[in-house]
Amino acid sequence: QVQLVESGGGLVQAGGSLRLSCAASGRTFSLYAMGWFRQAPGKEREFVAAISWSGGSADYADSVKRRFTISRDNAKKLLYLQMNSLKPEDTGAYYCAAQGRAYSGDSPNAFAYAYWGQGTQVTVSS
Repeated sequence: QVQLVESGGGLVQAGGSLRLSCAASGRTFSLYAMGWFRQAPGKEREFVAAISWSGGSADYADSVKRRFTISRDNAKKLLYLQMNSLKPEDTGAYYCAAQGRAYSGDSPNAFAYAYWGQGTQVTVSS
């Protein structure tokens, strides 16, 4: 079983920054691609960013490119999302997810992810 626990969410003004973290346990973290998704009230969950198992490649939603950076520390079993220049439309619950297949590449498809955290709330005020 895999456990994912997000942290780092909060309330921030537009233009500010936050760094989300996701702590993983239960299996060899370094073998699996990871991703971040978010869900705003009344909207469907959407892809934010993903990183391959090695950290060698990453993918971003167009809406967050050049503002958000995904990274991972395999030794510490941590996934990060650095969010800069935050906008009110970035508000939502942010979820960490892990793919179920080892040695996988980054993917924007939620169906590729077998494990999900409980989410951390990010609120950006205007």
